[in-house]
Amino acid sequence: MGVHTLSDEFSSPVPAPKLFKALILDADNLLPKLMPQAIKSTHIKHLKHKIDAIDEEKLTYGYTLIEGDDLLDKFESISYEIKFESSPDGGAKCTNFSKYHPKPGAQINEEEIKAGKEKGMAVYRVVEAYLLANPEAYA
Repeated sequence: MGVHTLSDEFSSPVPAPKLFKALILDADNLLPKLMPQAIKSTHIKHLKHKIDAIDEEKLTYGYTLIEGDDLLDKFESISYEIKFESSPDGGAKCTNFSKYHPKPGAQINEEEIKAGKEKGMAVYRVVEAYLLANPEAYA
């Protein structure tokens, strides 16, 4: 089985540079403050990723998950490319490309992939709500 590629697109009323700063550049500091229960109660034992590219000017970020429970013993790696663009209404359009590299003979379960994507969107929504409630943050 070859690489399984997915793409998602979503919009936000929050400006693209602000989302990029909060979700990408300062996530290590912000997420434990916004989601302490989720961070403490997570069932993930370990996670290792490498940053492939980060461009603060173009608001793009690429990274690859290379070790960890999120690979479900089915994937060699999962690569992500995230792009934030300003929308005409002052908000943002966000595009996420995911490439799932399966281990030989592994069966891909679409429901497991969907559940992982839903967890990611939940984090995004928490950060978006925080930025809307705190317009001075990440200005």
